[in-house]
Amino acid sequence: MELMKRNIDCGSLRKSDTGRIVILNGWVNRKRDHGGIFFINLRDRYGITQVVVDTTVAGGAAELAALCAELRNEFCIAVEGAVRPRPDDMINPSMSTGEIEVLASKILILNRAEVLPFQIDEESKANEDLRLKYRYLDLRSAAMQDRIRLRSEVTFAVREWMTANSFYEIETPTFIKSTPEGARDYLVPSRLYPGKFYALPQSPQLYKQILMVAGFDKYFQIARCYRDEDARGDRQPEFTQIDIEMSFVGRDDVLSMTEGLMGHVFKKTLGIDLPAQFRRLTYEEAMERYGSDKPDLRFDMEMRDFAPYVEAGGFQAFKEALSQGGGVKALVVKGKAVNPAEAQEGRGSPPGYSRKQIEELEAQAKIYRAKGMAWMKVAAGNALEGGVSKFFTDNAGQIISGLGAEPGDLILVVADAKRSIANIALGAVRSKLGRDLGLCDVKRFEFAWIVDFPMFEFNEEENRWEAAHHMFTWPQEKYHATLESDPGAVKGDLYDLVLNGYELASGSIRIHDSEMQKRIFKIVGFNPEEAEKRFGFLTEAFKFGAPPHGGIAPGLDRLVMLMAGQTSIKEVIAFPKNSFAVSPMDDSPGEVDKKQLEELCIVIGKVIPQIQ
Repeated sequence: MELMKRNIDCGSLRKSDTGRIVILNGWVNRKRDHGGIFFINLRDRYGITQVVVDTTVAGGAAELAALCAELRNEFCIAVEGAVRPRPDDMINPSMSTGEIEVLASKILILNRAEVLPFQIDEESKANEDLRLKYRYLDLRSAAMQDRIRLRSEVTFAVREWMTANSFYEIETPTFIKSTPEGARDYLVPSRLYPGKFYALPQSPQLYKQILMVAGFDKYFQIARCYRDEDARGDRQPEFTQIDIEMSFVGRDDVLSMTEGLMGHVFKKTLGIDLPAQFRRLTYEEAMERYGSDKPDLRFDMEMRDFAPYVEAGGFQAFKEALSQGGGVKALVVKGKAVNPAEAQEGRGSPPGYSRKQIEELEAQAKIYRAKGMAWMKVAAGNALEGGVSKFFTDNAGQIISGLGAEPGDLILVVADAKRSIANIALGAVRSKLGRDLGLCDVKRFEFAWIVDFPMFEFNEEENRWEAAHHMFTWPQEKYHATLESDPGAVKGDLYDLVLNGYELASGSIRIHDSEMQKRIFKIVGFNPEEAEKRFGFLTEAFKFGAPPHGGIAPGLDRLVMLMAGQTSIKEVIAFPKNSFAVSPMDDSPGEVDKKQLEELCIVIGKVIPQIQ
């Protein structure tokens, strides 16, 4: 290998290198035979260089011809040759090396490749399981190389900014005590202590709070986290978060710090300037205006309250929803101007929106427990047509004006006896419309803070209160006196950072007082003995001068996914699991030897098949 070891990569050569003798190592990306003159695109992670092999000239031509005939895509080879400029009419402006080519004098096959299970293109078209089975091939694609590069650069930029702002990077344990944090823990049996188990951390939550007690007032970690959740969607059993904690801070300090971090990361890696401060919405505002606590703000389309127009109308379903204390919410979808002649025809669906499309939108609302979705179109002459418009003839003008609608617009309305269902269902319709109408520009980044979340939520099935986020959140000061008497009204010092319709980070000011922590445990049904067993080491630490503290944990996978314009975190993780938490490449999880189980004092009983 020393004789043909590369002295430059495949992305660095330029016209100024003309005449230079170079050695390149890489993979055959493409080969073309033009009557004895071969053109080989040689690829490594830095780029592609065109190699020319002229077998029509004397001196080793036959040997080179035979070798080139053998070459196939993904053969790993070494090439030695001279850099020369391409003819003007053959310059490729889309390649960084497009002005030059290398005239090969020697080629060495370093390793051959069998027939590929799929072609390695800019972006693989193979199905997911095939891509994951041959992930080492999928990772060679230009798109995956670029996304993994971006992930590396984002991670470095995070470390750069955090270190420059006096944060210590501190590792917390991977083997910890099992504590209830929402999802199931991954358990690790102890060989030395039969019958006892470590847990893999769902997050470093308790340990980073302990670090605050220990006096490390600015901590961060690129933390690996593990959650044994049911397989569905885009979940991964192992994921990475940027874990951050600070002492002697309030909510605004954490938010400002996070804005600075995101600003640095986006400027350093994408060259994008973010606003110094992100907009803020309360939880109630987000739900009322967008039907989601993670609204996509790349497009407007705010939901409106339709209740003021219900009484004057004759649609009984709307009136019943309001009489039961519920809500009626409307969404105006911009359409095209209506021709007056068309308006006279009274068509059954609005221009630009077919009946089928409206039914698809209604189906989306029903997924989120809506009983149905009403619609009307705005016609010329300040009139409403189609759908339920006949019930609102008398106040059509008031509705159109009040909702800010125009001719050609579509009005969608969802009502329910529970206002939250009306909000969430119509919010889901809004999200679908954003995607369907092409309003979600992947190159646009709209951040927002969602604040003032409810501290508790009531579990009707179990008839008890639960922590809305987690049990270590500091309740806002004004609710301390009424914690036990009115848990449903309590707002926590909680905050989420959302980006383009995704929750990017969640955080809170933490409880630092052992008595307050005990009160929260009691509200959510943790008896003192269980609380002591699970969290005694944390509440014990609070007795020794614990400082006020708070933090946040942006998801690294999701952050890079959004920066890369993707919709799945699998596209930015080198070796993800599939949707069933399985790795097709190495066939994990797998069985282990009986001897290993015996050492751990584990006996496998009857395996109950999991229903997917």
